[in-house]
Amino acid sequence: MRRLSPFQMSRAGLGIAAISYVVVDYLRYVSPSWHSRLQPVLWSVLILAVITRVPFYKHWSKELRAAIPFLASIFFMLGALLFEALCVRSVTAVLGLEWHRDTSPLPDTGQWFLLALNENLPDTIVEILRAHIIGLHHFLMLFVMLGFSVVFDSVKAPGLGLGARYMFTMGFGRLLRAITFVSTILPSARPWCASARFNNVPSYPHRWAQKYYVPYAKDPSAIRQLLHWDAAYADPGNYIGDYRADWGPMSFLSDFLRPSYSDGSSWFALLKKAGGGCNDLLYSGHMLVAVLTAMAWTEAYGGFSSALIWLLVAHSAQREIRERHHYSVDCVVAIYVGILLWKMTGFIWSNKRKSKQTVRLEKIQNRLIHAAKDSDMETVRRIVEEMKVSLREEEQSGVVSKKAMTVFAFATVITTLGIVILALTLTSDG
Repeated sequence: MRRLSPFQMSRAGLGIAAISYVVVDYLRYVSPSWHSRLQPVLWSVLILAVITRVPFYKHWSKELRAAIPFLASIFFMLGALLFEALCVRSVTAVLGLEWHRDTSPLPDTGQWFLLALNENLPDTIVEILRAHIIGLHHFLMLFVMLGFSVVFDSVKAPGLGLGARYMFTMGFGRLLRAITFVSTILPSARPWCASARFNNVPSYPHRWAQKYYVPYAKDPSAIRQLLHWDAAYADPGNYIGDYRADWGPMSFLSDFLRPSYSDGSSWFALLKKAGGGCNDLLYSGHMLVAVLTAMAWTEAYGGFSSALIWLLVAHSAQREIRERHHYSVDCVVAIYVGILLWKMTGFIWSNKRKSKQTVRLEKIQNRLIHAAKDSDMETVRRIVEEMKVSLREEEQSGVVSKKAMTVFAFATVITTLGIVILALTLTSDG
């Protein structure tokens, strides 16, 4: 019987840990009592496994070089998320609650197809398709597990480099998403959503919509005239004004966020209430996270578990459509945009880039080859002496760097775990 090598066991361990995490977390629906027992045990085992491996990790120098890009990617992603939140509130509020209540959802052939499957598939299969097996926070956690697996040599170091690429791609994808859905306002697949979540948004449209949209919205002849004149010719009457919040330098956001008297004095608190918005947001942010996690897992780890994660991506996509959180087009676009973005950022965050030490050794090798060809022994001796001096300098600096690396290692682990806890807390509701 063939025995697995330690390297193969470490790689298999990551896949087993990922599957165990998804299965144990799903027990909250099947058997809450077993979920409450097994989840703390699983988390404790995973955390202890990482902590016991950290002292033996050999690639902290690579992690240190990736630390600045990692932090820069975090700030870039946070900025992109803030811009997205502003756009989410703006496109939901600009037409008012009456538009959301009165506008019918768009026809979606994907929704029709899933309803037809419900009528033709066995009940057991339909229940599996309906099951809440995986959500947004699961995909985030799967990527975190992938990143921490560098300490087990399951994934090539640096883990912070992989994290930097993931967050940079996520931030760029979120910027593209916000630009896309703010360009054309699409009605929600859940018409009641806006009234339930944004009950303090004015029922009437913003003054821009009162002038440029409302007079032409339901009259084909008015639209024909609009095309002919290429100017807003209709008299909108007296504009209904909005409440202007006093947010100091940020007061200009009142035109976009449309706050009410009860929204308080903080524009940031108003954004936190927006959640995922209520009109359709093309493309799906949930699916973007899922696809980027699957792409990172496939490229960095591969194997059977990556195929399973892609199955979970497909399951999550059909459930987004089935539960009418998104139209089919949102999920389809998110899948190919996520794949293309991940491939594109491979030119930026590549594990195949040569280190400075490798480049320097190649230069020395080339000089030695040329000197040997010319039989120039003096040049060979000079190059060897330069290498000895360089090695002594590296050894002297290594004494200091070991202490710095120890501090950096503890700071990295603690900071990363803090980011993980914060991310899972903020996304626990999807």
